[in-house]
Formats: sequence, C-alpha cells, structure tokens
Amino acid sequence: MSSAAAPGKPDHGKPDHHGTKADSVWASGGTMFAGVLMLVNGILGIFEGIAGIAKDDVYERIGDYVYKFNLTTWGWIHLILGILVAVVGWGILKGAGWAKGSGVALAALAIVAQFLWLPYTPVWALISIAIGVFVIWALCNDRSDIAGP
Repeated sequence: MSSAAAPGKPDHGKPDHHGTKADSVWASGGTMFAGVLMLVNGILGIFEGIAGIAKDDVYERIGDYVYKFNLTTWGWIHLILGILVAVVGWGILKGAGWAKGSGVALAALAIVAQFLWLPYTPVWALISIAIGVFVIWALCNDRSDIAGP
C-alpha cells in the first residue's frame, strides 16, 4: 500500500520538510490569528494608555512597588507600545516580511511590560501575557516563507 495520498486529496498528517503537516497548518493558521491578536491587543493597549494619560484616577494607585512609575508614565508606555503592536499586527495580516521578527520582539516586550503592570490590572495582565506567549509561538513556528525542497 502506498503512503502517498491519492491525487486531489490533501496529504494531512504526512511529514513535510519542516516536521509534520499538522504542525505547519497550525502554525500558519496561528500566524493569522497572532496578527489579529496583536492588532486587537495593540488597540486595547492604546485605550489603556489614553485612560492612564487622560484620567490618572482610572487605575488604583498601589503602595510600595519595586517597578512603580506614576500612572501617566504607564499611560505613555501603553500608548506607544499599543501603537507599535497594532502596526506590527497589521503588518503580519498583510504578510509583510519585516512583521514576523518585529512581532516576536514586540510580543516579548509586551509580556515584560504586562508583568510589570500586573499589580494594576492583574487579570488583564495575565491574559495579555498568555496572548504574547501564543503570538511568539505562532510567529516562530510559521515557516511559510521558507522555500520547500
């Protein structure tokens, strides 16, 4: 019995030169999802930043915290990072070559920023960290731009 798929039938589960087809399908589909997540997360970061800048009493002030900045500073950090994340998310959705590497770097930076922001919005910070981890995984595992054998 031949291990090749019948003509016209998809060859799901058969290994390709990158690993398994299933991994490749998950990663390339994950890349599109990562772009959407980055775009949405960036827009939410922009809103988070605007709230911190415009109305300094939106977020609860905390006592002694090692990584504390005033809330206006945090607002600017979230605004700038949100703009960058949204632009890179849009680039990923458009298939821009520069967007994957930038996306990994910005997702890592966003994870660090959300960790430092954890005492202000703990639930949302943890969700954003999880989103960042998924984005890094998806962008690092998508090999759709690598030529086949």
